[in-house]
Amino acid sequence: MARIFITGSSDGLGLRAAKQLVARGHTVYLHARNASRAADARNSCPGAADVFIGDLTSVSETKTLAAAVTELGALDCVFHNAGLYLGPFRATSPADGGYPAVFAVNALAPYLLTCLITPLPKRLIYASSDSHWGGSADLKDFGWRERHRARKFQPGSAYADTKLYNTMFGFGFARLFAARGVVAHSVDPGWVPTKMGGAGATGDIEESERLYVMLAEGSGEAQGKTGCFWENGRIGPAQPKRDAEDEEKQDELLMKMEEITGVKVPE
Repeated sequence: MARIFITGSSDGLGLRAAKQLVARGHTVYLHARNASRAADARNSCPGAADVFIGDLTSVSETKTLAAAVTELGALDCVFHNAGLYLGPFRATSPADGGYPAVFAVNALAPYLLTCLITPLPKRLIYASSDSHWGGSADLKDFGWRERHRARKFQPGSAYADTKLYNTMFGFGFARLFAARGVVAHSVDPGWVPTKMGGAGATGDIEESERLYVMLAEGSGEAQGKTGCFWENGRIGPAQPKRDAEDEEKQDELLMKMEEITGVKVPE
């Protein structure tokens, strides 16, 4: 049985997948951004091994979370599920760069956790979205700070950029960590009726759960594969935006992440 850590698992798809994984006999560790949500997660998934707390809009809390998870020892999977969607601009603290919260949670946090949780798990999974098709791999004004100052912040475009970055993480880390036997993927769970998706979402949430469980386990169509993009409603790997598979652009993204965080990709 596998040992699995899922970020953003106090509700939504993260929690639903955690419940299924626990029922299948796996040891599952949850994550919540504060103590109140952690208590909710414990009540909702009493079979979970533990719940870790960390606000992913904070670089220092994300680093502390990585250190706490590292204390668990070797994991089979880290599933980077936590994410923010649309909403008014909310800046991180000046100490954290003053970036939009959506950028901190969706992009900085999975990068930092990937680099700082040691040893590397067997599987790294990044939650993407069909919005990644609208994302830009142009790294000028990386993080949208200048456009915000110019009153040109666009929540939908900022979100799409982060989802493209998540997709690029899946391909880039699969390539960089292949020699170490680490598998990496990205997944578009679809527009499904969660708190983020809303009650009017028309996607099949059970299919999203199936994808999450399959990728966390490395089972089914995912067995023996790495560096793939998966999406709700499709059996087997799907085709992402071409930029996501561009190795030069992947490297540029990771170098930019290193530049602004001071944290290097493990060699």
